[in-house]
Amino acid sequence: MMELEWRSHCDALNAEPDSETTIPPELPASFSLWRPRSACPKCGHLISAWQNVPVISYLFLRGRCAACKTRISIRYPIVEAAAGLLSLLVALRFGATPQVVAGLGFTWALLVLAVIDIDRQLLPDSITLPLLWLGLLLSLIGRSGLFVDPTASIIGAVAGYLSLWLVFHLFKLVTGKEGMGYGDFKLLAAIGAWVGWQLLPLIILLSAVVGSIVGVALIVFGKHARQTPIPFGPYLAAAGWIALLWGPQLLTWYSALGRS
Repeated sequence: MMELEWRSHCDALNAEPDSETTIPPELPASFSLWRPRSACPKCGHLISAWQNVPVISYLFLRGRCAACKTRISIRYPIVEAAAGLLSLLVALRFGATPQVVAGLGFTWALLVLAVIDIDRQLLPDSITLPLLWLGLLLSLIGRSGLFVDPTASIIGAVAGYLSLWLVFHLFKLVTGKEGMGYGDFKLLAAIGAWVGWQLLPLIILLSAVVGSIVGVALIVFGKHARQTPIPFGPYLAAAGWIALLWGPQLLTWYSALGRS
């Protein structure tokens, strides 16, 4: 959907369709989350409701299209199972409260952003910016906000963006290269709006440590060349999700560990 929108913008700027940006004729005029129905990318077979049940349908179909028997990517059930497991943890953490509804939305948005960033090294504004504004609005609920108060939320959004913005420009000044994308700034700003500025150091530390370990491991085992960029969004998303659920407890544990 986003790629089609970008192509249409390119066509408008070019004043006439360009051969590289023209919307493929096989796609319908109306293309959204609802239309057209899901179909096999190989044979075009329309997927029925019972064939689209998360995880269960994949197992029932034995990982293959019901019509042409083309293998279905294992990523589908992995992402579906991850969404279910993370949602269960959110429900157990917050119980039957308004926080669980917001927490589920936060979880699903971060999961989508992480997978898109892994695939395309892109964090779409159409997801990060609504997540940012929603975090700010939730801080206005009640006297102290749904998760954090308005002051902590606003400062968290500003500090989240500026912290990575400064790192980006310092790295570029020293090396002449861009170390991350602007989407990372917006994602950390959105997470800061949800969890407050107090948890930003924890998020940056967790994401940097895990990202470094994974990056070194990929290079050592030959999965990535040294010059191949590694998306940072998934690590920010994971750290932000952990901070929303257990951030204060982690800070308390760390403080107690330092005193001992």
